[in-house]
Amino acid sequence: MAFVLELQTSSSQPYIKNYLISIIREHAINAIVTQNEGKIVSAFDSEHPDLEACLESIAERLPASCFMTGSRYYTLEGEPDSVPSYMPEYPLGLGLCPSCQKEMFDPSSRRYYYPFTSCSCCGGNYSFFNQYPYERINSSFKFIRACEQCEEERNSAGLRENHELNSCHSCGVPVRLLNKTTERYANDAGSFRTMFEVAAKAIVDNKRLLMKTSMGYRLFYKTEEMHFHSVLMMINATKITDHLSLITEEFNALLSIERPVLDVTLKNEALKAHLDANTVYAKYPDDGFSILLAAELQKLGVDFVAYEETDENCDADILMDYDLEVNSQSDLRLFLNKDVQFIAEGERVAFPSKALVAKNILSVAHGLVGVESGKKMLFDKMEHFESVNVLKANVLEGVDEQYHSHQVSIAQDEASFMSVIAEHQLSGKKCVGAYFDEEPSFLYYDGKKVIRIIPPKTFDSKNLLQKISDLREGSDRLVENLQKKMPEAYAKLEVLQTQDNVKLFEATAIILGLKDESMRGVTKEAMKFVGKGGIQIDTHVKDNRFDHTAFLASIISYQLAEVSTSILSYSIFESFGDYFSELIQEIKVKTKAEHVILCGSHFANQSLFSRMQRNFKQNPPLMNINYPIGKENAVVGGVYL
Repeated sequence: MAFVLELQTSSSQPYIKNYLISIIREHAINAIVTQNEGKIVSAFDSEHPDLEACLESIAERLPASCFMTGSRYYTLEGEPDSVPSYMPEYPLGLGLCPSCQKEMFDPSSRRYYYPFTSCSCCGGNYSFFNQYPYERINSSFKFIRACEQCEEERNSAGLRENHELNSCHSCGVPVRLLNKTTERYANDAGSFRTMFEVAAKAIVDNKRLLMKTSMGYRLFYKTEEMHFHSVLMMINATKITDHLSLITEEFNALLSIERPVLDVTLKNEALKAHLDANTVYAKYPDDGFSILLAAELQKLGVDFVAYEETDENCDADILMDYDLEVNSQSDLRLFLNKDVQFIAEGERVAFPSKALVAKNILSVAHGLVGVESGKKMLFDKMEHFESVNVLKANVLEGVDEQYHSHQVSIAQDEASFMSVIAEHQLSGKKCVGAYFDEEPSFLYYDGKKVIRIIPPKTFDSKNLLQKISDLREGSDRLVENLQKKMPEAYAKLEVLQTQDNVKLFEATAIILGLKDESMRGVTKEAMKFVGKGGIQIDTHVKDNRFDHTAFLASIISYQLAEVSTSILSYSIFESFGDYFSELIQEIKVKTKAEHVILCGSHFANQSLFSRMQRNFKQNPPLMNINYPIGKENAVVGGVYL
């Protein structure tokens, strides 16, 4: 008989499976480990004397994953006849696993306070990866020779088997800390610990620390300096719920191996007042640098600190740096409520990935490419590939480069829509739905191709005030009253009329009088509303396109009537929810489509998505599973258009 451990996961990425294999190999147990159809199945030799010890090790060391949805165990006929093999195909950008974190804080370890600590299944290894195949020679570590002990680890069963970037204090990377007058180096346990102590004290003393982490450059500072682009890094796990109001799923996701950024509700009144918001983007420390800094800050009584993603040119009082090239990814932003979870946007964890059915086509979008790799597609950054031989290239519109003699331009909304169809294996099925990223569009898949039913209409701010004035009889008085009663907003709209590439929600935020003049600002204002229902905003279609002018005029009318800004912001998304629902249902009936699809980062909005959930309660919409619903999914859909 075989003892079977089954883990349910919504992710097709192999890092949890690989972690299981590594622990199984440590105990030299015959087993078979497979991953498909949302399950990781490990079948063990039930008679092996170390089986209980292996299972206890898995329970203690297996990292929590925000994509893991459950587990069970049972027995099956038959016995595995060999130990599973393990060879990583590509690295990922993940948080540190429990084993690596434990080692980093063990004074007897070769990696005590060593910020580059990682294993073959965790850490920011992707940032040091330069090109395929994934080998040390093709990474930033190519000039660093592993010491005898690290090389032995790499050739032995366990979490660092085949770890291409394995290093420790003996063979690792020195780090320097610089300010305007002094320079400090760290290359052993004592000097590293002192360096992070100094860095933490500098932040407490109101200094701005620019740190080159293994996930890229981050600027750290006290929360008194937080602004629209800041992320709140929670430091003390035991006090997270003292400052944030979280559902269980959010708390677990923050501490998961994926370490996503979450848009969560604030409980801390001082932060609410400073940010003038009820929500904040929050994250828990992920890589060795952030974790060690957080440990020293916690010793100084700090529960949280602010940071932002940046580059080496950012101005700061103090710099922590090292001489390795780093290629960072945009962070994973996860959308969560009690019923649904999906990736809103970001590259980390979602890319690179090897999934779906292979096609001899090159897909190019947002610096990412999809290339054939065996029987599956490999999606990753373009610079990691030297050249590929393909029949044709599907390239996102707006890209000027010529990659292939047979090159086809693809649209963002159509490619995003197709990515959902590909992930849910809906080829040949009729689907209808919407894409929403600044501009809404409605699409239909007839089983063979994607068709725009209502195309997106780019917002044009030129002559905006005149357009509003000419909208209908009496609209000229609306503009006159705007100028009299809201002169600051009127003046900003006048300036907006002279600018190119203005976003609809930039104009919306200006009319609402928000400091953060973006979609993000309107979203955060909407989260201040705690009522049960809003008011109707004009979201109608004119000439088969969304009517921007009527939409903005409607908001101006309510503003002049002194409707609460939070109610108005909430009502915008509630009205958009009804707008999308009504049109999708209408198109669904006409086309006799079987499935409803939603994509585009603007659907990662609690107010809007809750409305969509309510309206499609009987037929929940399909969304991306392994990829972001935002622009990044275009590279996936581009393969199958």
